[in-house]
Amino acid sequence: MEQFLIDNADRYEELVQAFNHKPAAPVKAGSTNPDFLVSTRIRPLLPDEISQGFPEGVFSRPGGANIVDLHELKKSVRGLPCLNQSFSYPVDRVFGPDSTTKQIYDAIIQPLVPWAWGGGVSTMFAYGQTGSGKTFTVSGLEEHVAETLMDGTLEGERKLYMSVIELAGQTAFDLLNSRKQISILEDSQGNTQLAGAQEHPLTSKADLLSLISTASSLRKTAPTLKNDSSSRSHAICRIRIENRSIPAAEDGLLYLIDLAGSEAARDKSAHDAARMREAREINTSLSVLKDCIRGRAMVDLDPGSGKKVHVPFRQSTLTKTLKHVFDPSPVGGLRGGKTVVVACVNPCLADTQASRNTLRYAELLRVTAGRAGKKVQEYDEKRPVTWGNGEVREWVGKNSGTPPVDGNVLAPTESGAQLLRLPVGEFVERCLKTPGVTKEQATAFQSKFWQLHVDNLRSQSSSQHSKEKPEVKLTRMERLYSSADIEGPPHARDVPFKERIRPGMVVSYRSVGKTGGAQMGTEQMGVVLSRADAVGERVRDLTGVQVNHGGENLGERYLCAMVVPAILPGAYDVGLWMQVVVGVGEMEAEVVLEWDVATRYYYLTV
Repeated sequence: MEQFLIDNADRYEELVQAFNHKPAAPVKAGSTNPDFLVSTRIRPLLPDEISQGFPEGVFSRPGGANIVDLHELKKSVRGLPCLNQSFSYPVDRVFGPDSTTKQIYDAIIQPLVPWAWGGGVSTMFAYGQTGSGKTFTVSGLEEHVAETLMDGTLEGERKLYMSVIELAGQTAFDLLNSRKQISILEDSQGNTQLAGAQEHPLTSKADLLSLISTASSLRKTAPTLKNDSSSRSHAICRIRIENRSIPAAEDGLLYLIDLAGSEAARDKSAHDAARMREAREINTSLSVLKDCIRGRAMVDLDPGSGKKVHVPFRQSTLTKTLKHVFDPSPVGGLRGGKTVVVACVNPCLADTQASRNTLRYAELLRVTAGRAGKKVQEYDEKRPVTWGNGEVREWVGKNSGTPPVDGNVLAPTESGAQLLRLPVGEFVERCLKTPGVTKEQATAFQSKFWQLHVDNLRSQSSSQHSKEKPEVKLTRMERLYSSADIEGPPHARDVPFKERIRPGMVVSYRSVGKTGGAQMGTEQMGVVLSRADAVGERVRDLTGVQVNHGGENLGERYLCAMVVPAILPGAYDVGLWMQVVVGVGEMEAEVVLEWDVATRYYYLTV
């Protein structure tokens, strides 16, 4: 068959030139997920393929249509050979043989880095037939990622850690620790842990590239008819980005994944039973990966529908390791994610069958609004997923506390659904760009925004069997779960807090001569208990000093219980026995704490 293709290469090229392609269908705005891209890279013909006389069988359609065309040649019973079949595969981006790795990085991979830097999850998958340039592409992209992480252009300071593991079948190995076997386990919180894998701190581009080189040298390879060192396992490079300045923010994760190379049927003729079993395991993991990617993409396209989508991430070690990439639950959705798939294609006419499989796989990964069954959702002030950009900015201005967060800075273009996917660290850092906004206010506002979304999902779930959704009204006791004043003036926040000090109010104060407590910058927090002159003469404060000593201006001093940090990040507790005397002049601002029944801790709110 290969000799037939070589002998009729000129005839094939004439048929391709004369082929009349159907015009590409226009892409509707909002029909694709901007946080999930499927791209194709068509490598150039190799020198040995050119020397043998093979023509190209895979083409990128001109005109920026982002369509890959594939044509096959067949023998005719009578007459000259003709085109057997022609296929067209739409993707989000097509990179032809003349495209460089730098161009691919700038176009689709570079946005993954700042997203992970801000606390999100970014993932790049490289997939393709063995010998299609997959590992070459990943290696080049890793160099550009290292340069972006270390060139100082990203805002803020971060701690970077790197681990590289290999998945061969159901077994995992640490490539940065002499291929020692590790375990993929779930902890009590349902999070996947790489038990036994070592993390290496990164301080420079050279460190990162040196670790990648070490891992590549230990990766499992085997010769095939198409590649003398074909990758026979999945390699997962994970870069964890720690933001210590925002404790409430989870670590950002950047995954660079080189999937095992697939093979054409003719490459398997000389395989033994072990190699055939290995191929089946690779195909199974890739099939599960496809189902997980599609499932998560369908949820992201229609986040407010409440429709349950099964994402089978536990059916494969690969997808189990990447659970937080695919988890569609509200908690998993809190980790905003961006995913890019690079399908590497061999254009040689002799390999069109394998190229068809690769392109078909890439096509199945794309989920458009039509496939997801997306419907236009009417605006609902209690459902952030239905908000447009205008509604988001209006809500931010009214509900972000004092001073109000600038909605144009927090959400310059984002809708409500897009703002929900913003990582916590990025959300907080955008809020801090508004003058006067503190880190505590920004963190509390982010929690309030997400709580509104979670409460809406819960109300939807509880109302599925009811035709009419009951209006929820909080009782007086439920309103008292917050330290906000519910008995004061109608617009209490417009009245200076020093004019309405009351028992139960939480205030921040300067920590002059006082110890312990939960610090807010250079301040601490305390719950007002009573006026200092209202207690008995035997009452002592935290340091043992008498509170009511009969001096002057005791009415301007208050006995307060200190607010202390709890075990959970961002949580607080009240130390009723840790009492301090705070003067009105030392008080800086009112702070609103909200009691959470589930964790039995207090949290900042606005």
